[in-house]
Amino acid sequence: MTDDMDIVSMTHANDHNLTLSRRAFLGSTSFGLGAVALSTLMDPVTANGAALHHAHRFAPRAKRVIFLTMAGGPSHLESLDYKPKLAQMHGKPMPASFTKGQPIAQLQGHKLVCQGPLFKFHKHGQSGQEIAEVFPGIASIADDIAIIRSMHTDQINHDPAHTVMNTGTSISGRPSMGSWVTYGLGSEANDLPGFVVLTSKGGRNPQPIATRQWGAGMLPSRHQGVEFQSAGDPVHYVSNPAGYDRNRQGDVVDAIGALNRLRNASVRNPAIDTRIAQYELAFKMQMSIPQLMDITDESPDTLDLYGVKNGLDGSFAANCLLARRLAERGTRFIQLYHRGWDHHNGLVHFMKICAGLCDGPSAALVKDLKQRGMLDDTLVVWTGEFGRTPMAQSNKGAVGRDHHMRAFSLWMAGGGVKGGVTYGATDDLGYNAAENPVHVRDLHATMLHLLGLDHDRLTVRFQGLDLKLTGVLEPARVVSPILQ
Repeated sequence: MTDDMDIVSMTHANDHNLTLSRRAFLGSTSFGLGAVALSTLMDPVTANGAALHHAHRFAPRAKRVIFLTMAGGPSHLESLDYKPKLAQMHGKPMPASFTKGQPIAQLQGHKLVCQGPLFKFHKHGQSGQEIAEVFPGIASIADDIAIIRSMHTDQINHDPAHTVMNTGTSISGRPSMGSWVTYGLGSEANDLPGFVVLTSKGGRNPQPIATRQWGAGMLPSRHQGVEFQSAGDPVHYVSNPAGYDRNRQGDVVDAIGALNRLRNASVRNPAIDTRIAQYELAFKMQMSIPQLMDITDESPDTLDLYGVKNGLDGSFAANCLLARRLAERGTRFIQLYHRGWDHHNGLVHFMKICAGLCDGPSAALVKDLKQRGMLDDTLVVWTGEFGRTPMAQSNKGAVGRDHHMRAFSLWMAGGGVKGGVTYGATDDLGYNAAENPVHVRDLHATMLHLLGLDHDRLTVRFQGLDLKLTGVLEPARVVSPILQ
């Protein structure tokens, strides 16, 4: 509000002696909400700040992304990557040829012993995708998903690995992938944020998630993610204070917007542009958010499909339903975090908890999007920040696995991705991405490609560098074999 007061002071100092009423003043500026609404109707993408000139190179297959993050690092060896050789090696020393000179997290200096798969795997669907028995929901969509078994990353601890997954680098402060996407494409929603983050927890040791993981970095701040709260109002202060109705609140927003535009005509500060846009978006959200959160229009069958029993209670199931509702309303990038997948011990117990909370809703989201005709242009990604070691980690006999960056698995669905395919492979023990390795930067390049963006051309100039989601000098490729 400092700038607003500066404007008023400046106006008095210049002795304008304006005696116009508030309505007349706003009419004279021609930059009130009416003008913004008109510009949005004429060109909603441009009005929401898209950098369309940067990178439109391909016909887009996807319009939006729903990114399901299993925070903590689910074990690929108990989910999507069956290793019979590891089962044969169970209890034997891990061959030093795999681990010598390699970074290891908590097992550094310990005796390294092979741990066989802790769940059975079965083939599913016409495609015969091999999926662990603890994920019956994902197994039910086997023919709709592409599994990548050869993922790898650069970081072995949670926060930096999340930073790589979200920004393409372990350097803090760079723009997140959701911010890059809205920077490149804008948003189809004019009354909701273009990038929304939803969190839930349940399982072992829920990892903290820093808000910088959905920050905009050096991009305009309007592109940062907006976290919806799991209890109370999803967005703080979305309700009017006592004594204010919508008309009076609209008067305040109009007046502040007009004053800010008057100020910006002379100083041309991008931060003021962002402030104007955010005031106006917040005003629109006072209507759109209650409508979004009112799920009385959802059928009992839909609620049962997701497993939503207590309304929008902040559970992963409720967040998956909310993600679909956001996607329907034009939100461009929706990221869900479920915190609880850090299974250093008690893996069987905690994997069952996490899968019980996340498996069915993840599959329900894909099924629901498909039956609504939305899966074709919605890209769904299911992943952790890294995988887990083929070596056992134990605490009082409760077996788990340590952090592992050299191999993990994920699946993708919709938005131009082939269903029923498995791409890449790890070595016999699941330690290294051995066949067709896919780095996180390749995942980003593929996601942008499906959205119609060239990852090499979506850039921002900063401190002498043309920064990209996929890095400045690091190689990145589109994983074409999994695309339709």
